[in-house]
Amino acid sequence: MSTNRKSWDSIELMRVAAQEGDAQAQCYLGVSYQNGQGVTQDNGEAVKWFRKAAEQNDPVAQCYLGVCYWTGHGVPQEFGEAAKWLREAAEQGDPAAQFNLGMLYETGQGVPQNYAEAVKWYRESAECGYPAAQFNLGVFFETGQVVDQDFPEAAKWYRLAADQELSEAQCNLGLCYQNGRGVEKDPSQAVKWFIRAARQGNKDAQHNLGLHYAAEESGQATE
Repeated sequence: MSTNRKSWDSIELMRVAAQEGDAQAQCYLGVSYQNGQGVTQDNGEAVKWFRKAAEQNDPVAQCYLGVCYWTGHGVPQEFGEAAKWLREAAEQGDPAAQFNLGMLYETGQGVPQNYAEAVKWYRESAECGYPAAQFNLGVFFETGQVVDQDFPEAAKWYRLAADQELSEAQCNLGLCYQNGRGVEKDPSQAVKWFIRAARQGNKDAQHNLGLHYAAEESGQATE
């Protein structure tokens, strides 16, 4: 886990620490190059510093390096290398790496496709509070793929992610309330969650909200 992370007052001080071999400084310098914060944006330079920190077993840097290989930013796209570095970080408890490794297992990129392994890593990440993993785990419980279908468990994970403002989870939680799946049917709660997701630009939630209001108007018109 990325606990007790350091900070530096300037990019210059961070660079000095990175050049002296501080793994966290190397990782953050890589992030600075990746995002163009305080330096000219340069994916290749970002990868250079991520690699230095990753080779010192820094899990955050290992995760970043894995994602660089996955997306092909700063290095040629190579799913096997992505899986290697993400696994290194995931096994150290990094929740972002656990989620991304789960994605690789779900899609079969760099590893043999294995939904059970995907769920395993999503659960690890979800239990650390990572919202995207909580959402994906909820989908598995709702569909009953690999795990026993369990609507209350799906709603539980959707709610945890929804409370962290993940719009996809807010939309799905709204559907749970709309259909009474895993929670007591409650149109007002459904609308509440659709609105929260729709305000973030979630198209599915906007569509669901439109259908709700259209049905409401139609019902009033026939009364």
